[in-house]
Amino acid sequence: MKIDILAIGAHPDDVELGCAATLAKEISKGKTVGILDLTRGELGTRGTAEIRDKEAEAAAKILGAKFRHNLEFSDGFLVNNAASQLEIIKIIRKYQPDVVLCNAIDDRHIDHGKGSKLASDACFLSGLQKIETIYESNHQKAWRPKHVYHYIQWKNIEPDFVVDVTGFLDKKLETVFAYKSQFHQKDANEPETPITSTNFRDSITYRAQDLGRLIGTEYAEGFTTERYPAVDSIFDLI
Repeated sequence: MKIDILAIGAHPDDVELGCAATLAKEISKGKTVGILDLTRGELGTRGTAEIRDKEAEAAAKILGAKFRHNLEFSDGFLVNNAASQLEIIKIIRKYQPDVVLCNAIDDRHIDHGKGSKLASDACFLSGLQKIETIYESNHQKAWRPKHVYHYIQWKNIEPDFVVDVTGFLDKKLETVFAYKSQFHQKDANEPETPITSTNFRDSITYRAQDLGRLIGTEYAEGFTTERYPAVDSIFDLI
């Protein structure tokens, strides 16, 4: 199965928090989307890896993703080495995405920056014909995505471009809060974390509102890119 977009996250819920509205918009246009989680988020303060597994599947179903895979790398200890790169390369070659969306290049959680570089490196290496991979008993052909973009996470990184996601924020919020164990719940008895506050919950909306304000729309999501963003015509800009 070839897909249009592969969204990669170091942890389950990274993709939802970072770019779910953009993905929902593209899905509404008929684009196909898959999700790849690098870890199960087993070091998360609240919940368990098994709970996160179920929440991640529920979120993917809400979004309308074609698939969701988890490579089960070690949460908190991601390593950008050949073994990890090859596992991601196998997924890239199997699904041949044109666009890859991955973690922020720099962020509060150390796995985000490491996951960002790991995914980006794998995208490049996946295009090298002399790297041989076998997936599900099949020899794979080289494939390099046309574009690799990085969504914005905890830190307010200045975006290189933004996507108007007006009309799709509710879908994003629905996918995010499928992770019930991770976010604010009234009368919850589990420890507080940086993302369990009502402030963080509200920030998902007010960040999208602020980016939308800056481009003259209701809501937007921001991304950074590894090369100059280009348009075919100046009239492509909104």
